Amino acid sequence: MNQPKTSTIQLTPDLRICRILNGMWQVSGGHGDINPQAAIEQMFDFVDAGFTTWDLADHYGPAEDFIGDFRHKLSAQRGTEALAGIHAFTKWVPRPGRMAKAWVESNIDVSLRRMDVETLDLLQFHWWDYDDENYLSALTALSELREEGKIRHLGLTNFDTPHLKRITDEGVRIVSNQVQFSLIDRRPQVTMIPFCKDHNIQLLTYGTLCGGLLSEKYVGQPEPSGRQLNTASLHKYKQMINAWGGWELFQTLLSTIGEIAKKHAVSIANVAVTAILDRPTVAGVIIGVRLGVSEHRTDNARVFDFALDAEDHAQIDAVLSQSRELYDRIGDCGDEYRRPW
Repeated sequence: MNQPKTSTIQLTPDLRICRILNGMWQVSGGHGDINPQAAIEQMFDFVDAGFTTWDLADHYGPAEDFIGDFRHKLSAQRGTEALAGIHAFTKWVPRPGRMAKAWVESNIDVSLRRMDVETLDLLQFHWWDYDDENYLSALTALSELREEGKIRHLGLTNFDTPHLKRITDEGVRIVSNQVQFSLIDRRPQVTMIPFCKDHNIQLLTYGTLCGGLLSEKYVGQPEPSGRQLNTASLHKYKQMINAWGGWELFQTLLSTIGEIAKKHAVSIANVAVTAILDRPTVAGVIIGVRLGVSEHRTDNARVFDFALDAEDHAQIDAVLSQSRELYDRIGDCGDEYRRPW
């Protein structure tokens, strides 16, 4: 399937990516059993449909191994030139502590081996404890590995604006930050997006569909019980909805988005994704894939077939204005992982 040009974006001068990234958190557990052979075979279907960019991490179970196996099979079946058409962005999530370059490099080498690549297209760095400033040492080492060719570009995951500023002030060149961003969680709009606009940093967003809650499946439905929330994603994002405004207001949002979706002959998920792709500095939205279990490629592709107009945005904003501001309750991007809320 040939996607329109609007389906891709120039993340960096040498890296053009699909604006919907295939998220591989779902293979790490908590989202159903994954059959490795079926998963890798389905990866061919995603690439053939134009979804050529993958988001993963060193701690997402077998995700890096899946990429390595897929690359091996793709090269064997279609030639090494086919490898140039796919990109896989991994993360390094170390425990805070001393960050000697040799140790940092040994961890990056593991990802290189697992993914069967000589250079990581984008290494997205995450750090749990801001009080431990060894994250700056880690980024210095990663910058050196970039200069040595083991990493092409450096990004971050779940860093807040003050620490992103601290990193850039130290002279570390960052091309992206991966943050939670949806119509429910609009915290990036407060300080993150203005800073990224000023410093040529782009956002890769996750949680944009709230684990599937932003869909027709939940329109007009009673509030689900904990037992009905049968994936880790559903549990997580239902908590966000509770903090944002609750199930009743969420139903109003779903109804409003549903009317907009009918107007454009698309799905609620399509509208929810497009609304975030329309935000400044957002390069791409990560949508989780349950490889070998379920897929929504055909529906996701419709994101590139329509555009939201000013009236659509105004209708959505009218509902959102009734909600609580999660920035005031939780804090900046990533703070949900670092303090109670």
